[in-house]
Amino acid sequence: MNPRRSLLALTLAVFALPALHAADYTLHTFKRIQLSDQFWCEGASFADFNNDGVNDIVSGPWWYEGPGFTNKHELYAPTTTFQLQLGPMTSVTVPGFEGALGNKNTYSDNFFAFPYDFNHDGWMDVLIIGFPGQQTVWFENPKTPDQHWTRHVIFEQTDNESPTFADLTGDGKPELVCITKGAYGYATPDWSDPAKPWTWHRISPDKGYGNFTHGMGLGDLNGDGRLDLIEKDGWWEQPASLAGDPEWKFHPGPFGLGGSQMIAYDVNGDGLPDVVTALTAHAFGLAWFEQVRTGGEITFKEHIIMNKEPRENRYGLKFTELHSLDLVDMDGDGLKDIVTGKRFWSHGRTGDPDRNMAAVAYWFQLVRGPGGSVDFVPHLIDDNSGVGTQLVVGDVNKDGLPDLVVGNKKGTFVHLHEKRTVSQAEWEKAQPKPVAAP
Repeated sequence: MNPRRSLLALTLAVFALPALHAADYTLHTFKRIQLSDQFWCEGASFADFNNDGVNDIVSGPWWYEGPGFTNKHELYAPTTTFQLQLGPMTSVTVPGFEGALGNKNTYSDNFFAFPYDFNHDGWMDVLIIGFPGQQTVWFENPKTPDQHWTRHVIFEQTDNESPTFADLTGDGKPELVCITKGAYGYATPDWSDPAKPWTWHRISPDKGYGNFTHGMGLGDLNGDGRLDLIEKDGWWEQPASLAGDPEWKFHPGPFGLGGSQMIAYDVNGDGLPDVVTALTAHAFGLAWFEQVRTGGEITFKEHIIMNKEPRENRYGLKFTELHSLDLVDMDGDGLKDIVTGKRFWSHGRTGDPDRNMAAVAYWFQLVRGPGGSVDFVPHLIDDNSGVGTQLVVGDVNKDGLPDLVVGNKKGTFVHLHEKRTVSQAEWEKAQPKPVAAP
C-alpha cells in the first residue's frame, strides 16, 4: 500500500468527527446582509442604541436600526466620498480616496467600535478608537435618533493595531488597553466623570513600540486568576497588586511577526491556556501556540493551522491578511472555534501578497482527537466581505447563534448565522475534504 495513502487514511481516522445520529446532521450557514457599500471604518459592532429591545449596528459615522438595518442615523458628520474602482465592472464608495481610480490608499479614522454605557444613564454610548497614533473618543448617546452624539476626547494617542477595551484589572469595569508613546499599558476613567481625560498606567518600560505595532491580547497564561497582556514577542505578567503602577514581568515567547488579536484558550484540553493568533497581519499565517510546562517554566510550541502554501493546511486552504480574529463556539459543541478572514486591500491595490484575492471570512471548527491532537476544519462564511482590524462575533438577532459584524473597504456587513438539520448525504457533501495529512 502506498505509505502516503496509509498515513492520510490514519490521519482521517484520528480526526474523524464523533459518531452522529440522524438528528445531529446540522448545517451552519450565514445570511449575508450588506448595510452599505461605503468604506467608513475598519471595525463595526452592535448594541441596542434606541432602547427598543432590538440590536442595532454601529459602523463609522452611522448607526443602523435593527432588525432590518435599512434606517440609518448619524453619530457624527460623515466626510466626502469618492469611488474606488475594484475592477473593470465594480466599484465601492470610499471616503478620502484621491481620484476616481483610488490609486493612493487612504485610511479610515475609525478602526474600532466598542459600545458601552459610560455615563450610566441606561443608554448605550460607543467608544471609537481611531487611526493608530490618534485620539480615542467616546460618543454620548443623545437618546433621540436624529441628533449628533456628543464627542468626548478621553485619550490623546492610542497606538497598536489590536488595542482593546476590556477589564484587564479585574475590577469589573473595562479599561482601554494599548500602546502609547512606546510602552504598553492601560487607561482608566474617573467613573464619576468619564468624559474627562483618562489616566494612563504604564506596565512596560518604553521599548519604542511604534504606532503600527501589530498583535495584542489578554489572557491568564499562568493560572493565577489575573489577566496577562500578550504581544508578539512574549507576555507581560500581571502582578498581585497594581498599586503604584508597578512594571509587569516580561516573559519572552515569540508569537509570530505581529498579526491580529491574540486569544488565550485551552485548545487541546490539557488544562493549560494556549495562544491563538495570526502570524502576521499583512501576509500569511494562522497558528496556535501550545503551552508547555517544564517544572515552573512556561514555554510555547507553535502549531501551524494555515500558511503561505496550500499544503501547509490539510484542506488545501490559504489566504492572507488575517488582521482580526475571534474565538467563539460557533456550532454549540462546547469548544471555541476560530473566526477570521481577509482584510481586503489593507494597503490599497499594491503592497500586500494576494491582495486582490477574494475577501473571504471563515470559521475554523476545533475538533479534538486522541492524545491531545487537534484539527481546525475550515468552513466558508462569505467570499466578498472579509474582515477589518476588528471582527465582532455575537448574537445580533438574539436567536442563540453567533453572528458576524464587519466594517472595512468593502462596506458594512452582517452575517446572520442560520442552521438546519439535513440528511447524512447532504451533510457529508458539505464537509470540507482533507487533501493531505497535517
